[in-house]
Amino acid sequence: MAAHAGGGRLSPWLRRAGQALGIAWASPNTALGLLAGGIGMAFGAHAHLRPRDMAVVFHGWPWGPGGALTMGNVILHTGDTLDSPCITYAHRAGHGAEPHIVLADHERAHVYQYMVLGPLFLPVYLLCGGVSVRNPFERAADRYAQCGRGWWPWSASGPS
Repeated sequence: MAAHAGGGRLSPWLRRAGQALGIAWASPNTALGLLAGGIGMAFGAHAHLRPRDMAVVFHGWPWGPGGALTMGNVILHTGDTLDSPCITYAHRAGHGAEPHIVLADHERAHVYQYMVLGPLFLPVYLLCGGVSVRNPFERAADRYAQCGRGWWPWSASGPS
């Protein structure tokens, strides 16, 4: 399983303060996710808190092609468990065979990305290519799910 963000480099107090600020910064997107999740509950979705992912997860999301969508600290999931294997965006696009990843780890990376960019996440994400292998946010989420680090799409030297 992938490691938590920070990898133990920060003091627990500082890490919790940063998480609280990130959750607050992502709250406009989280509110949209909670609204969408609430609507989904009227059609059979059910919710639970996943502290490790710092998210409320709505399982059995009744719309979409399958998989999951993260909105702030909310994950809308069409299946029953996030702890299921899935393929990477590169694998799906035919860029080579890669081992399966765990969907929860991929979506957790998006939660972290939202906590950094807050309300800017959606416009930046869409400008970077939306839901596709070209999007550095998706490649970073796959990388994080593969090795437990690298959830931020750009290093100091540029895009990954």
